[in-house]
Amino acid sequence: MKRAGPPPPSAAAPVTIVIVDDHPMVAEGIEAILEIHDDIRVLATLSSGEKVIERIEELAPDVVLLDLNMPGMNGLAATELLLERRPETRIIVLTMHDSAEYVNTALSHGAVGYILKDVPTDEIKHAIDTVMQGRRHLCPGTRAVLESTPSRLTTKDGREPLTSREQTILLLLAQGKTNRMVAQELDISVRTVETHRRNIKSKLGISSTAGLTRYALEHGVLQGTGRRGLRDTS
Repeated sequence: MKRAGPPPPSAAAPVTIVIVDDHPMVAEGIEAILEIHDDIRVLATLSSGEKVIERIEELAPDVVLLDLNMPGMNGLAATELLLERRPETRIIVLTMHDSAEYVNTALSHGAVGYILKDVPTDEIKHAIDTVMQGRRHLCPGTRAVLESTPSRLTTKDGREPLTSREQTILLLLAQGKTNRMVAQELDISVRTVETHRRNIKSKLGISSTAGLTRYALEHGVLQGTGRRGLRDTS
C-alpha cells in the first residue's frame, strides 16, 4: 500500500495591519495599496488615537500605521498607550512631518518605523517587512534629515534612550518591586511589564535584575532624579 506523503506546508499567516488617520481618503488609499499584497491583511481603518486605543486588544494587529497629528489624542500619546496595552504590536508613524525633532520624539515614544506620506507606494510595504523582522525602519527622506541633524536617538554611550514608561518601570524594579507589583501599581498586565523589562535590559545592555538596580543607583534613579538623569544622557 502506497504511503501518503506529508501534507503540503501551510502558507504563513498574513501580517495584520490597522491604519489610523483622520483623513478618510488617506486611510483608504493606504488600505488599497496594501490589499494588493497577499501576505498583508488590513483589519481596520480608524480615525483617531482614542479609537485605536479602544480596539487594540480586540484587533490585536501586528502593525499599526499611525498618523501623528489627529484631533484629540495625537499619535505620540497613542503610541505609548498602545504599547502599554499591547507591547508586541509594532508602531510605524506615517506622517508629513519630516523634522528631526518629530522623528526623534516618535522613536523615543516607542515607534519602530517612521515614513513620510509622499514616499513611493512600495516603501510602505518595505517598512512593514522590515519591522516584522525586528528591525527599525526609516524612509530615505527621514534618514537624510537625521544625518544632517545632531542625533538624539542614542545616549552618549551609544544606547537607545528609555521611553518615559520604561524609566518609570526601571525605577519600580530598582525599588525591589516584582513584575506583578509593578503591573498592579501602573494598572497594566504582568505580560506588559515583562515585555518592558526585556526591552529595558536590551537597551541598557544589562542581563540581570541586579544589573538594573546597579544602573539605577549609578544614574540617580533611586534618589528621585532618575527621569531627569536618564533624559540628560541623550
